[in-house]
Order: sequence, then C-alpha cells, then structure tokens
Amino acid sequence: MAVRPGWLAVLLWLGLVLGPGGALAFRADTPLADPKLEARAHAIAHSIRCLVCQNESIEDSNAPLAEDLRVIVRERLAAGDSDDAVRQFLVARYGDWVLLKPPFNAKTYLLWLGPALLLLAAGGGVAVYYRHQSARGAAAVPTPLNADEQRRLQALLDDSGPA
Repeated sequence: MAVRPGWLAVLLWLGLVLGPGGALAFRADTPLADPKLEARAHAIAHSIRCLVCQNESIEDSNAPLAEDLRVIVRERLAAGDSDDAVRQFLVARYGDWVLLKPPFNAKTYLLWLGPALLLLAAGGGVAVYYRHQSARGAAAVPTPLNADEQRRLQALLDDSGPA
C-alpha cells in the first residue's frame, strides 16, 4: 500500500511536532545550569504574582500560567537579562499588578489607597446612619399637651366611657 504525498506531509509534520522537539523545550522545573542564575530565578519568581491564584507568587503556585511565567523568567535570565529587566519585561506584558509589591505611582494609587478609602467611606456611612437615627429618636419624644389639648382629650374620654 502506497502512502499518498498529502498523508506523508501530515505524518512528517506530526513526527516533528510530537517527536524529540518537545523534550528539548525549556521546562519550568528544569533548573538552570548556573546555580547563581537559578538562585536569581527563584528570587524573581518569589516577587511575581501568579495571575491565576492572585495571592501567591509564581514560585509557590502550581497553575499552568505560573509555570509559563517561571519559564519566561529562566529564559530571560539565560539570555543575559538583569533581574530588573526581567521584572520590567513582565510588567510591560501584564502591568504593575503582576508584581507582588507594586510601586507607589500614579497608576497604582487606587491599588495602594483603595482599602483605606473604602474603610473611611464605610466609617462615614456608619456615622451618617447613627446621626440620622439619633435625630429620628429625638423627634420621636412626645411633647406634653397644652391646656386646650388636655380639655379636648378629657372631653373625648368622658364621652366614650364604659359601655
């Protein structure tokens, strides 16, 4: 049985894709040959936020995206980038939010001051609520009847005596 040329191309392509090329790829759990570079990769990975887990570093996360980011960190370090250059590369792609400790600048004011602003707004809301409640409570205190009102009340009570 002869293999048609179209199928031969497909089989050749599958052989290249699924063959030894995958084994040569840079993997997240493959340490760098230089122990100093590997230590730098771990230090950088501890400072980068996992975009899936959000409160974990990519070093501590098992998410596939965190693995991809660890690969990027190792590739950039192996290419000769400095630690800051690697961080800046990731910030350029994902924004300041990718850093576990984002810088305090115009883009991140809300990130840094947001919790304090929410706390102040909640405290102001509680103060307004209690002030409104105390004003309603003061208005609810009955004022004594004047002489004319007391006479009318007495007349009504005398007319509606026991049946």
